Order: sequence, then C-alpha cells, then structure tokens
Amino acid sequence: MTDQVGAEAVLRTVDFGVAVTDLGGRLRWLNPAFAKLLRIPEEQAVGRSLPALLPGVPDGPSKGEPVLAPNSTGEPPTWLEITCTALESGHELLYRAADITQWRDRELQAVHQAQALHRAQVLGQMGNWEWFVNDDRVLWSEALLEMLGYEPGAALTYAGYLALVPPEDRPLVDRAIQQSLDTGEKFSYTHRICRADNGDQRIFECFGEVICDAAGAPERMLGTARDVTQSRQLHSELLRMADEDPLTGLPNRRALTRELERQLASGADGTLLLLDLDNFKDVNDLRGHAVGDRVMRTLGAALREKLRPGQLLGRLGGDEFAVVLPGIATEEAVEIAERLGAAVAALSVVAGGAATRMTASTGVARFDRAGGWEAVLANADLALYASKGNGRNRVTVYDPAHYADTAKRVSVLDRLRRALERGGFALHAMPMVNLRTSRTVGYELLLRLEDGHSPTPGPAEFLPAAERSNLVHDIDRWVLGEAIDQLVQNPDPMLRFNVNVSGRTLEDEDFAAFVLDRLASAGVAPGRLGLEITETAAVTNLDAARHLAEQLRAIGCRITLDDFGSGFGSFVHLKHLPITGLKIDGEFVRGIDTGSRDGVLVTGIMEIARGLGLSAVAEWVERPTQVEALTRLGVRVAQGFHLGRPRPLPVVLAERKEQQNGIRRALPMPSETPEQPAVQP
Repeated sequence: MTDQVGAEAVLRTVDFGVAVTDLGGRLRWLNPAFAKLLRIPEEQAVGRSLPALLPGVPDGPSKGEPVLAPNSTGEPPTWLEITCTALESGHELLYRAADITQWRDRELQAVHQAQALHRAQVLGQMGNWEWFVNDDRVLWSEALLEMLGYEPGAALTYAGYLALVPPEDRPLVDRAIQQSLDTGEKFSYTHRICRADNGDQRIFECFGEVICDAAGAPERMLGTARDVTQSRQLHSELLRMADEDPLTGLPNRRALTRELERQLASGADGTLLLLDLDNFKDVNDLRGHAVGDRVMRTLGAALREKLRPGQLLGRLGGDEFAVVLPGIATEEAVEIAERLGAAVAALSVVAGGAATRMTASTGVARFDRAGGWEAVLANADLALYASKGNGRNRVTVYDPAHYADTAKRVSVLDRLRRALERGGFALHAMPMVNLRTSRTVGYELLLRLEDGHSPTPGPAEFLPAAERSNLVHDIDRWVLGEAIDQLVQNPDPMLRFNVNVSGRTLEDEDFAAFVLDRLASAGVAPGRLGLEITETAAVTNLDAARHLAEQLRAIGCRITLDDFGSGFGSFVHLKHLPITGLKIDGEFVRGIDTGSRDGVLVTGIMEIARGLGLSAVAEWVERPTQVEALTRLGVRVAQGFHLGRPRPLPVVLAERKEQQNGIRRALPMPSETPEQPAVQP
C-alpha cells in the first residue's frame, strides 16, 4: 500500500500525463498533467468517458498514436502522443500522454522547408549532393536525381554518376574532384551528362567544396549541379544570330571581317571575292520586297553549293556578297567567281507571270599577312567598281594600277579620322517647314567635312568610304553627341533636331544604349531628338532597325523612315517597324506640280501615314508650285532648297536666338506659349 501511494505521488508530479480507465474507457484516476492536457479539472474528469473527452484516443493497447487535444478557447491546437497498455489485473488500461505540439511543428517546418528547397531546386534546375569520402557514400537531393533521370530515393553511387558522363568529359570531372581533395580548394567544372531514363544529353555546371576533419583530412564533399543546357543553347543562339544574316542565314559582315582578320593574323594567304547583283533594285521595285527577299534566300543557297568546305560565303548587306577563299591563288579565284556568276545568271525570278534573270559583277583581291582587312576589302571593292564601270556582269581582279583610286579612298578615311580627333566636322541645319504657316518646326542636321584641306569632298563622297569601315560608328556617335550638346545649350523646347543614322550603325549593338545614356546625362527631353533611318537600310537590317526603334521610341524619341517609297515594296515592313514618321522620297515630289502620276503616289503615302498615325515630311521642294501641290494633297511639312538651304548650325541657332530676343523686346507683355506644331518632324 505504501508503495502504491508513493508511486501515485510521483506520478502526480511528472510533466507527462498518466491516466487509468476501465476496459470501457471510463476514467478511474488521472494525474494533474493529464487533466491539464484535457483542459478539465481532475475531480470533473474521474468517472467520465476518456474517448468522449479525447476523441481519437486508442481503445486498447497501442504505441505512440498522435491525437489532437480538444480546444474550445481559440488557442493554437495541441497534439498529444498517446500510449496505451493493459495493466496486470486485466481489467484496467494505463494511458500515457505527452504534448508533442512543438516537436510536430518543427517536423512540419522541416518538411515544408525540404519541400520548398526541393521546389526551388526543381524550378532553378539545380540539385545538390554530399559525398562521404571515407565510406564512399553519396547522398543525392531528389531534384538532382530527377535531373539525372532517376526516381526519388534511387540508389546511385559516384561511379554510377560518372557512367552517365560522356567518356571525353570524365577526365575533366576527375581532375577537378581530385585537385579539390588534394588542396582543399573549392572546385567547379562544366560537363555533359546523359539522362538515365531517355539518354537525353544535358549540360551541368557544378561547383562545391571539401569539408575536412580536425586533422585536415578530407571528410566530406558538398556539391551543387545546375542544368545550364537551355542557357548554353540560348547563348549559342545569340552568338549565332550576332554573326548571321537574318534573311539568308549566311555569315554577316561582322563574321566575314572577323574571319578575314583571323586568316591574316595566322599568316595565311588567299583571295577575297566581292559579288554584287546588277540592278537588283529593279527586282525589289518591280516585284516587291517579298520577292526580293525570296530571291536573296534562294541565291544564298545556290552560291553556297558552288563552294568547297572552308570557303566562307557571307552577305555584307543589301545585294552584296563576299567570299573568303583561304589558300586560293588569283587564277583559281577567278574561276570560282565565274562559276558563282553563272549560278546567279541561271537563277530565274518568276513573279506576276513574268520571269527575270539577273547578273553579277565581281571584284577579286589577293590577301596575305602584309595587309590589313580594311585594305583587302577596299581593293576588292575597287575591283568590283571596275566591273560595274566596264559594263557589269564580269569579273575584275584588283590591279596595282588602281592604286591612285585606292590611295584617294584611304586618304579620305585618314582625313575622316583626323576630323574626328581634331574637330574637322561641322553640322549644317536644313529647316523643315510647316507649309500652311511657313514656320520652321525642326531641322535636319547634315554632316560636312570642314578640315581646311582641299579638295573638300561632299557627304556623297566621304560617307560611303566611312560606311565600308567601322569609322562610321564613331561618326554617327559624334553627330548624335553634338546634336544633344546643342539642345542642352539651347533649351528652347520648340527646337528639334533630326539626325541620320547609317545602315552600318544599325548593326552596332551598343548604339541605342549610347543614345539613352547621353540623353539621360544631358537631361534633354527625348522628344526634341529624332533619328532618320533610310528605307533601304531599315529593310536590309529589319531586325536591327526594329530593335533600335523600339528602345528609342519607348523613351519618346522620334523615329523617321527616310526616302520612303523608294522601293515601294517596303509597305509590308511598316507594321514591323515602330516608327513615328515618314519622309516622302524626293522622286515623288520632283514632278508633283506637273500633273504627273506622282500626285497619286503621294496621296497614297499620306493615306498610309494618317491611317498609321505617322507624321509625314516631303523632300526636294524647290519651287512654289510644288508647295501648292503638296498642300492640296494634305502634306503639312516639307523641306527643300525653296524652303531653306542647309546652313551652318551655329549661324542658324544664333539667328534663331536673336529673333526670339527681338520678339521679346517688341512685346509689352509676356507672350503666350508658342503654338505646338501640328506635325512633328
């Protein structure tokens, strides 16, 4: 009896619940801890049914059953672990109850964290592993097993993992792991791996570290593997796109010049061909650009078939192709050029029920380690011009007798470089005028070479030379920077400039960022600056033109398609170019006042502009009668010698400032804000 009383006294002090029931579950005795878990006083619990007080409690012997305790107070739920055993008498059951809420919460938290980590690894295509070096045992995360093509929990050894790695990549993995084990340094490597379930090859980027014991010996290795297959493929695709002409799939100018540079740097010799289609513009004008694009793709494939491996065919732009022929002498290069010319002549262009055949003019230039790629390209270009000048449809080899012309071209490039360095360039401003009010609404900025040397070439002479080298990128940036600087110095919000962008600059991936940075740092409202891109350049470099226009228009710059209508097949491209305005090609304005068909064409262009919400500017206005005709057709803004010749920009700005000051002095009261021009240039 004393032992029983002593045991009962002990049970009343422990922090876990103890209770005794009959075989029917009616409580005969319980300690304070059990009563506390039931949230009921001891004296009220005795004699009551335990299953009624604690639903889910086992009604017979059991081990560790989790039960949710009753809760009517709004407090967080309490989880109990209930153990039931039969007493020796055979007529009673002994229950033991422990509060496992915190433990269960920690377990659930751990499970949730593991699930979240697993989900994060799956979404990030990443997994981890832990290698116990001494036991040669590897634990793999479920995400990594799934990446390898295994079911979660699958047994996989390190040797089994290596078996999935292509044999040529295994030495790389072994070297990285062994070096890390020897030095204790972190490791990283990239390798291919074939999934166990379907053999699909993936690319893994792996990195990790070694954990050493107290003696400094490697004990464990922790590693992470990330599936970078998609990003590697995307990177490769971007590199391919950067070097590929989007229309034909051939290498572009950048890839060709890089290959030529590589050949020269390696000391190799060979021959460069420049091949230009004769009168291809007629195909675009008469058949449309859709047909012209199809011809370009077909022609690119046909020319490629005529070349051997290692002979690189590419498209420089427009209708001009180039071929780098390593190790090929001039005589054989001429034969290859004639073979390519025959392939062009054999191609029949069929559209609208009529067939057209084309020819090609080719220039041939030898290259070796003594020359640079620009000189080789200039020589081939000069030979190409000779082919065209001698009647087209022929092959011409560059001859040293052409040196005078080559020297002149190189001299022009030297002058342009010096002009950039020493301030030999100037900008002239040509006004764009509202035909109804005779008010200037903006200026087109035109580049002039004023370096003090004679003779002074005009833009038509020096710009083509610049565009055949990377110098045009620096020139276009100088023009843009100078225009923005002048806008800063003349903060009149009504002063607006348009600058021309060359087709080569469209290929400059950093040009848009340059314009954005200059505008932001200068604090100039982007709407005061407009860029003009010729229709030919935009159509030839459609993706590049769209990319540039999207970035600059997004911040408010104006984007104008210059010489619009010159090909008249370009209407289909309007829906792909986020432009804000058109410049009507001067060919349609020249005879607008003579009763010709030009009026019908200009009317059509104006309807398109209005329908697309674009501004329109007419060029080449040289007579008052042209102004009258254009006004009748709804053209509101124009430019030309009749409306204002190009003049030095500083002179124009000084006159404008003087005129504004005169107006302010003449007015007794502050003037109202000037009327916003109806059509922005």
